[in-house]
Amino acid sequence: MYFLVTFVVFHLYGIHIKTPAMSQLNQKTIKKAINLDGVGLHTGKRVSMRINPSEPNTGIIFKRTDIQNNNTVIPNVYNVSNASFCTTITNNDGVSISTIEHLMGAFYGVGIDNAIVEIDNQEVPILDGSAKIFVEEILKAGIEISQTPIKIIKINKEVSLSIDKKEISIKPSKLSLDIDFEIKYQNSLIGNQRNCIDVYKSDLTDIYNSRTFCLFEDIEKLRSLNLGLGGSLDNAIVVRDEKVLNDEKLRNDKEFVNHKILDCMGDIYLSGYKVVGSLFCSQGGHNLTNQLLRKVFADNENFSILEIKEKNLPHTLINQKILRSIA
Repeated sequence: MYFLVTFVVFHLYGIHIKTPAMSQLNQKTIKKAINLDGVGLHTGKRVSMRINPSEPNTGIIFKRTDIQNNNTVIPNVYNVSNASFCTTITNNDGVSISTIEHLMGAFYGVGIDNAIVEIDNQEVPILDGSAKIFVEEILKAGIEISQTPIKIIKINKEVSLSIDKKEISIKPSKLSLDIDFEIKYQNSLIGNQRNCIDVYKSDLTDIYNSRTFCLFEDIEKLRSLNLGLGGSLDNAIVVRDEKVLNDEKLRNDKEFVNHKILDCMGDIYLSGYKVVGSLFCSQGGHNLTNQLLRKVFADNENFSILEIKEKNLPHTLINQKILRSIA
């Protein structure tokens, strides 16, 4: 099989990396620790976070350094305790980490399988409201490729659900993770937006760069719920009538729906592995994605977990000219 000995060039956030093709199918971590400081979007509290390299098969682990005992929390679909305005995970001892979706989306897109995230408060820093800084810092730290093969979740049967006017579904695909997402807002500036990407092949720059957003008239409601306390024009797009209040304006012409795709990527990564399937979502969010994953995992016939290595490489992978996809 020629691809095992040839080289493949793939794009990571505008950076070209040349490496033996098969090694791209092995688990990855960062080469050195990353330190980030900021504020929690909803708590408004200052937070320091350190992302550490970890060994193969560790997965992603969050660790609350401000708590002495039972302070690790696994970003797992069944550990999601709240998914209303952000994704919050909680362990059996009630220790929580919230707003993990942008960091998880960055891990997914860049290909980080293993990392230990130490954090001294309950919420991941919002930074600029997107995954841009996370991705930049990961690439700056460098990516370490192990000798351990990755595993993927392959969707075998279509699974769907709808709640009110919101709907979501996932069905089999040959190799890709396609995310087809649409939003419908009465606000004329946001309006109806739709975008479709292949997570493993598309240029994700606009997805990473797209910021969280809200309507000006919703801010008071959020604050009354003790949410959005750290929100500002530095970390969220605020739309009032037909105007963006931020000086920066929009970073791309589909920034609203692109941010929803970023959230979706992060929430899907709570499956524990990269996913091969085709997902459609209309007007959904964190909760709908989590409910879909729970429904998928409720029946073993819906999915398969495959270890990707030479002796059992799926035929669809063998026929790919560019083996950059699920790396």
